[in-house]
Amino acid sequence: MTEARFIGIGVGPGDPELMTLKAVRLIQQADAIAYIANAHGESQAKQIASHVINSSNKQQQEIPVIMPMCDNRNLANQVYDQAADHIQMVINQNKIVVFLCEGDPLFFGSFAYLLERLEAQNICEVVPGISSVHAASSALKIPLTMLKESLSVVSGRHSDQQLIATFNTYDSVVVMKVGCHRQKIIRALRASGRLEHAHYLEHIGRGNERLVNNMDDVDDETGPYFSLFMVTRPAKQRQ
Repeated sequence: MTEARFIGIGVGPGDPELMTLKAVRLIQQADAIAYIANAHGESQAKQIASHVINSSNKQQQEIPVIMPMCDNRNLANQVYDQAADHIQMVINQNKIVVFLCEGDPLFFGSFAYLLERLEAQNICEVVPGISSVHAASSALKIPLTMLKESLSVVSGRHSDQQLIATFNTYDSVVVMKVGCHRQKIIRALRASGRLEHAHYLEHIGRGNERLVNNMDDVDDETGPYFSLFMVTRPAKQRQ
């Protein structure tokens, strides 16, 4: 590990024990650690990996990427451009920079936007992590798919019509990035007749984890960013 490079590392959905051995080793060996943070400098990915970062015997530079919480693509692109420039300057000093991602780096991950900006001129690597999709299945103890069942993973940003079509087409569906779209998703579940097949989860693998099996218990308020719906066929249909 002497050659400068940029490494995207998946730290999993929230439980630090779900990090891979490779992720732990590379974080400890890194010269600089980058991560998405809010306006207060708080980072979920850094929090997950904090015990690993603290166990490193190296003096590590931190590169927080302050991301606005509003859904503004132009503003987000400006942030990624600035972050890529900063990371590139560190790499040019013959340093190894790791970027921490919740879940998996290339599955709805912010790392993808930095990778497309940096991969042409740098050595880049990716360490996969356990996604919230698989963590949700494990938390519920319900298989995502069996035999010939189909699976779709979509964003809550889709329209009502797109969500309804997805619920009607696929045996299993995971809707990520729920947030302010929670009630729209519930409407689509009801319209497609899949409401009773749905489970709602927040902060999977963390101390404030919440699992809801009855959609009547999901209120009208905006949900947290780290939440999802998992929809599967009833057990009798699977048999």
